[in-house]
Amino acid sequence: MTRGLAVGLLVAGLAWGQAPPAAVPKAGVPPGAPAPSTPEDQAALRHLNQAVNWYRHATTDIQPLGLPSEVIFQEQTQALAAQAVRLAFQSARSEAELIKAQEQRVKAAAEGAGGSGPEQRRAQAEARAVARAQELEAQVAALAATPAGAGGASRSAEREIRLAGLRSQLELQQALLDAIRKMEAFRQASGEASGGLPGSIDQLARSIPEVLGQPAEPAKAAGPGPARPSFSSSGGLLFQVATLYDCMNSERQIEAVSLRTDRLREQAEVVRAPLRTALKAIIQESQAEATQNRPADGDLAAIQSASSADRALTDRFKQLSGALVPLSQEVLLLDDCKGNLGRWRDLVHRASGRVLRAVLIRVSIILLALVVILVLSEAWRRVTFRYVREPRRRRQFLVLRRVVAGFLSAIVLILGFVTEFSSLATFAGFITAGIAVGLQAVLLSVAAYFLIIGRYGIRVGDRISIAGITGDVVDVGLVRFYLMELAGTGLDFRATGRIVVFSNAVLFQAGTPLFKQIPGTEYAWHEVVLAVAPQGDHGAVQARLVAAVDEVYAEYRPDFERQLEAVERRVDLQVEVPRPEARLQFADGGLELLVRYPVALRKAREMDDQVTRKVLALIDSDPALMAAVSGTPKIRALLKG
Repeated sequence: MTRGLAVGLLVAGLAWGQAPPAAVPKAGVPPGAPAPSTPEDQAALRHLNQAVNWYRHATTDIQPLGLPSEVIFQEQTQALAAQAVRLAFQSARSEAELIKAQEQRVKAAAEGAGGSGPEQRRAQAEARAVARAQELEAQVAALAATPAGAGGASRSAEREIRLAGLRSQLELQQALLDAIRKMEAFRQASGEASGGLPGSIDQLARSIPEVLGQPAEPAKAAGPGPARPSFSSSGGLLFQVATLYDCMNSERQIEAVSLRTDRLREQAEVVRAPLRTALKAIIQESQAEATQNRPADGDLAAIQSASSADRALTDRFKQLSGALVPLSQEVLLLDDCKGNLGRWRDLVHRASGRVLRAVLIRVSIILLALVVILVLSEAWRRVTFRYVREPRRRRQFLVLRRVVAGFLSAIVLILGFVTEFSSLATFAGFITAGIAVGLQAVLLSVAAYFLIIGRYGIRVGDRISIAGITGDVVDVGLVRFYLMELAGTGLDFRATGRIVVFSNAVLFQAGTPLFKQIPGTEYAWHEVVLAVAPQGDHGAVQARLVAAVDEVYAEYRPDFERQLEAVERRVDLQVEVPRPEARLQFADGGLELLVRYPVALRKAREMDDQVTRKVLALIDSDPALMAAVSGTPKIRALLKG
């Protein structure tokens, strides 16, 4: 029985904070509640949160492009957004006062009808717990004052049992009273910390001090904004593509803010709908009372009651209109803001269209220029193959064609893509200096290449001597050329089977001269040397020896004459036709008779062999000539290599 009573008291005491659903209306939330819990509170706070969020996106999300008219749209959007947020806060504060007044009316009505609110139930539960504890304390004191041995042993045992039960009930009531007081203290503390709907409104207001005119904290003071970019549809292709991307991104940002504006307007309509309904109901009620419930003249009580009702309706009308009018003004401002965003979006769309046309035109010009360069390059190639027959000169023209086509293509691409030519010039200067230092040998080789392929340069098939090596040129590249090495005694050169590679920059080395034939010539000078006796007939020996050499030379003379004609076409000099010539000179062993004659480079062995046979046959057939010659004849090259 004692345990059942204790449980019943505990349930009855803790039930003070719960009310039947039909007993308390929705607006009957205690003023110290930790957070808004009614649909009106939640709708107002949700709308205010959405308005603040919309304001932040509308003022920060749209990045300006630098259009001349864009400043007007941006400033107008920021002004409309700030004004709309101020109206939203004004409406929210008015609605908070309206909800508070409604709660007070509901509370007064409940008290007048004998109902009990949450605070009354708490006070009644606390009073019952205190009264019950006092009653139990009195019973315990009275029972404890009874003598222990009165009435016998059975009465004494019953007294102890009852005393223990009363003390248990007293402990339960004291624990219940302590729990009620702790709950009330916690509720008051949380209510003071949150402040309900007005406290939430104040917290949101502190988050945007620049709109509501509140001073910002020093640490959060905004510094100077970033410099406004300048919009231009000219410039390089890369700049135009970046500008086009910025335009498209700005359009997306404006569209996103416009959609947020629509959602905020819908939310404002949701909050405004019950206020409009309530306001219409008040207007209809006032009109009905004015036409139907007119009090009779002289009935002071009725007139006073009607005046009180009119004042109540007037107060409610002012409260409702104070919350409804700012909302209606906010809706109108949101419509204006959306229209401003639409005009802004149209401006950016037109600008992006201009940039897109500029990009397409520039790309078309670049492609057209590249196509023209390719067509001219192909025409150059066809003309070269058709009219230039010499392989070396044809190769030079083709190399020059590639260089010119590549240079023109690079110029077209640079002019098409680059925007800041001053920066490009600075950058190119640094790059050129680095290349000049790091690739000095390569640059010298490239520069020497144009000397090599020049008028007096070398070509494939030329026989040259350089750095002590004689060989035939087999290939000429942009940075190096290749020789097939030749070795011999100076009269007869043969290929060694090796390729010698020289850098083109060897032409700029003072200690490494390059020897080559005059362009168009393919001959060298050899000489027959005879040692003659001092008492011999020098004139007869010279005449016969020159006649023998002339007989061999006559077979090759047409080739030398053609080479002479080629030389005269290439150089502005008068060059005599090479022919055999004789000379008598002193030597260490006595007198020497020299007969110098030209030999074709490719037929040097053949001519030397014929001259040797002619000289030997002449000496053997003439005893006088044999007596005048004191030694064995020799053939040697005038220059080696």
